[in-house]
Amino acid sequence: MKLRKHAWIGLVLGIILVGALVALAGCGGGTATTTSSSTPAGEQPVKGGTLNVYINEPVSIDPVDLEESEGTQVGQALFDSLTTFDYLTMKVGPAAAASWDVNADASVFTFHLVPGAKFHDGTPVTAGDFVYAWNRLCDPANKSNVSYHLAPVKGFDEVQAGTVKELSGVKAIDDNTLEVTLSYSFADFIYVVAHPTLAPVPKAAVEKDPAAFSAAPVGNGPFMMDGTWQHDQSIQLKAFADYYGKKPNIDGIAFKIFKDPETAFLEFKAGNLDWTMIPTGQIKATQDQYGTSDDGYTGNPGKQVQLGSELSIYYLVVNTKDDIFKNPDLRQAVSLAINRQAIADTVYEGTRAPATSIIPPGIVGYEDGAFPYSKYDVEAAKAALTKAGYPNGQGLPELTLSCNSGGGHEDVMALVQADLKAIGINVKTDFTEWAAYLKKLDDGTFQFGRLGWVADYPIIDNFVYPLFKSGSADNKSKYENPAVDSALEAARKTLDESERIKAYQAIVKTVGQDTPVIPIVAYKHHHVTSARVFNLILSPNYLLDFQDCWIKG
Repeated sequence: MKLRKHAWIGLVLGIILVGALVALAGCGGGTATTTSSSTPAGEQPVKGGTLNVYINEPVSIDPVDLEESEGTQVGQALFDSLTTFDYLTMKVGPAAAASWDVNADASVFTFHLVPGAKFHDGTPVTAGDFVYAWNRLCDPANKSNVSYHLAPVKGFDEVQAGTVKELSGVKAIDDNTLEVTLSYSFADFIYVVAHPTLAPVPKAAVEKDPAAFSAAPVGNGPFMMDGTWQHDQSIQLKAFADYYGKKPNIDGIAFKIFKDPETAFLEFKAGNLDWTMIPTGQIKATQDQYGTSDDGYTGNPGKQVQLGSELSIYYLVVNTKDDIFKNPDLRQAVSLAINRQAIADTVYEGTRAPATSIIPPGIVGYEDGAFPYSKYDVEAAKAALTKAGYPNGQGLPELTLSCNSGGGHEDVMALVQADLKAIGINVKTDFTEWAAYLKKLDDGTFQFGRLGWVADYPIIDNFVYPLFKSGSADNKSKYENPAVDSALEAARKTLDESERIKAYQAIVKTVGQDTPVIPIVAYKHHHVTSARVFNLILSPNYLLDFQDCWIKG
């Protein structure tokens, strides 16, 4: 999971995922991905320098709980999982695993690790480290919100229930061979293992001092910690000299932590940041001043504003267990009352388009209008409100719309509030700091609120299974539909790609009828790089490529 913290990323338009699904019937891997670039002619990479990057305070930078965008940005620099994605094409390729084999029904995956790879403390990376890390992730005592990534693995349910201690489906055949047996066929699993939360961790370092490890994780990625996490201030990384893969051009990364993008943008303009978010209302002015990236993803001097399409959705999550919102007609009324186009035009300066599904355009299987109530229709909204038992809002108590503070969300929530008032629904807003807001969602102590979701991996399953499977940690709406649960399991087991996609599309339409979430807009990058930075790519799934960029001047 990568919950999107900020508002400022929208509209995914027609990303073509080249080779969207890997052929899994035989041998995979073995061919490294090569990130494309749009570097200015005549420029060559320069070594050295520290990249200064804006983030908000993460929830965690330890793989055991990389649950949102800020922590994952740091985690993917510290850790390599088995596979990875090209930052522009999103094609899957090898990382910690040099190659892999898959059996005929995609239920057993055998990964062959890169020999000689090391952790940042100098100890070798072995298959046993993956076994330990994955069991740690699933251990209920660790209360991970992202253990669901391993739900297909044999033994996952038993570990979660506490009846066994270890995943029966994960075995170290030898130091360089990891065998993973799933409970069912799952052709897309090769995408799942690209997530940095499934990276290996060194057992000795973790168990010596778990708190110290979480503050300064020991990883196997291209960068290592330089000191410890200074909460609400910074996280410093430096290049790892013994990294097995392509060495970064830069010497290090300074993740500078600010509470809001407005403050960070001022620091950027003062020359103290190399990458930041563009605040509300300043997109076009920033384009005029700094120029716009040719491809929307790659920042270079004079072409610094990144507006590329992203595999993300901005939505409202509705607590279906709430006494008021358990009524689906009320949820539909709320959705129909929201003028998404006005939000796109007013808040996002016309750079957004309304979302009509929880699936963003660009994900294979996307269908426009899959959520039938994700449209602006005031009369239909009033009719649904009457059907819910509240004609013109009569008898309906004031509702509470929750949101994390900062990031431009206040402007969006104000428009939603006004739209609902227009059909007789009175709403008050409740803004909370990010970590506290997530806890409120987890505890179910909210009525409805805003969230964003960015793809962990570019497949439709990643927008459906975690958000709507009963009991999933990311199912913040507390949505339960046994038919959807069964259909999700069946879809994962479907080997034929076209049939699998059709199965997911049917699930999306069922969920759309139930309206446990209310899509608002699809995300788009709204970021800017400094004039001293070359070839800094922000991928469609909101990760920065720290290895291929460089600093000059």
